[in-house]
Amino acid sequence: MAHSFLICEFGGNEELAQQARHKIDGWKQGFRLDKKLQVKFDRKEEEATPAETTAPAAKPAKSAAKEKAKPGAKAKSKSADGGSSKAEQPASNHSKIRLIVRLDFSDHEKLSHLRWIERIPTEEPFKTASPKIVRAGEPEYKATSDLFDSLD
Repeated sequence: MAHSFLICEFGGNEELAQQARHKIDGWKQGFRLDKKLQVKFDRKEEEATPAETTAPAAKPAKSAAKEKAKPGAKAKSKSADGGSSKAEQPASNHSKIRLIVRLDFSDHEKLSHLRWIERIPTEEPFKTASPKIVRAGEPEYKATSDLFDSLD
């Protein structure tokens, strides 16, 4: 039987995506589904405006220059680094996180395959991620399969 894919889009919510991964890892251990359920993340950073991308990069460069110039400027550099991480947080909200689950059951396990296809989208972290099922023979199956294989 060919693979089926379940694609969940979590937007920029990393915490919810990690909860979903943890839930699948629990199922893999509990039901001995090691090779049958495989999970990969597709993270894409959306383009930010040029003002947003240059401002956070400029602050660390200035603080590094201050550290070289003044040996006693460690307290100032820590506060400057804290400011730069806060400035970078909005940039991380522009990310797009997709969780791709590949279900790989053999032909004699059709019933288990169907049950997992029905179960996963109804569980809590997946409900809000608008899960999409891609089955063999559908137009986007080849592209999804290639994307899954290319991810780490």
